[in-house]
Amino acid sequence: MDLCGHATLASAHVLWESGELGAGAAARFHTRSGLLTAVRNGDWIELDFPATPDEPAEAPPGLVEALDVSPRYVGRSRFDDIVELEDAAAVRALRPDFMRLRAVSTRGVIATSRAISPATPGVDFVSRFFAPASGIDEDPATGSSHCCLAPFWSRRLGKNNFLAHQVSERGGVLKVTLEGDRVQLGGQAVTVLRGELLA
Repeated sequence: MDLCGHATLASAHVLWESGELGAGAAARFHTRSGLLTAVRNGDWIELDFPATPDEPAEAPPGLVEALDVSPRYVGRSRFDDIVELEDAAAVRALRPDFMRLRAVSTRGVIATSRAISPATPGVDFVSRFFAPASGIDEDPATGSSHCCLAPFWSRRLGKNNFLAHQVSERGGVLKVTLEGDRVQLGGQAVTVLRGELLA
């Protein structure tokens, strides 16, 4: 992967938890997307990632049919297609045809809308991320998609700090800040398994 929030967040968490990095030290990763850093801030891990802004684009063949939607907007970032829907209920209600979506020429599809709802107080926008062509029908929480969502919603809402909710079945809340050509992502990690490889 050129850019992966899960792996960066989890790797930093393990380095701190195992004592390989001091609690106050920054984790630094040299990747195909350049230098990525992670720092601890209370119970949150803050990642520094490159922004991947979108440009308006024609929907790739089969995308609208696979999602079965009438999008307000379609764009394309360095990695993914982004589809803005009417409201958060439409994002939650999506039931993509994954066989059709697998045939669409894209790494992944970001579906998003503003979050104007009593069910999501304080949340600025919601999203879901589908990547069946990459082997993941739906990702529960996606750091890299928010590198596109931050500049996307900054243009529309006129601000740079957001609380975002990825409304997959598991769901995830992210703190998102756009700083020039960088995006600061705040997430959390919990260790659920420890193992040992012998020989």
